[in-house]
Amino acid sequence: MKTLNKIAIIWSICFLFLLSSLYIISQRRHVSVSPVNTPTPTAFITPTPTNYYSVVKVVDGDTINVSLDNKTEKVRLLGINTPEVVDPRVPVQCFGKEASDFAKSILAGKKVRLEPDPTQGDVDSYGRLLRYVYLEDDTFVNKLMIEKGYAFEYTYKLPYKYRDEFRAAQKTASEQNLGLWSPSTCNGQLKPKNK
Repeated sequence: MKTLNKIAIIWSICFLFLLSSLYIISQRRHVSVSPVNTPTPTAFITPTPTNYYSVVKVVDGDTINVSLDNKTEKVRLLGINTPEVVDPRVPVQCFGKEASDFAKSILAGKKVRLEPDPTQGDVDSYGRLLRYVYLEDDTFVNKLMIEKGYAFEYTYKLPYKYRDEFRAAQKTASEQNLGLWSPSTCNGQLKPKNK
């Protein structure tokens, strides 16, 4: 009989344990938990670098030299092309001097932030860093050159991050006859400058 009592007690304890577990579980289902607001990662967000580098020289409208880690590096502005002024293989093109002068007016002696574009590679065939360039006030230099009519939108091989923006800026500059789009300058044509 003692064995039966022990078994009954053990079963009673197990039964009470099971009931209390079920009760706890049922109470947890009724507790509302606020979801934690975590940002959803986006595949196309590029971290914005916060380092600024001194512009050592403005070569022309789409190329600058910057001091990077105590070394001067040439930087080719991505997504734009300005009329030539320094290429010995090409005569000075219409509006080239104006584009170069404008770039000098906004970049000479300034500090800039450089943004790479993983779709375009790190350097071009001339060893120049390929970058988007921003002034300390966040002026997007590449886009500004197009908006003001000093540069054409330029896609080398693959579409780049800001291509649609740059194309829209070029369309607006062209429609407003700004800079190299003006009929009194180049009318949007890259031609040697008349001497």
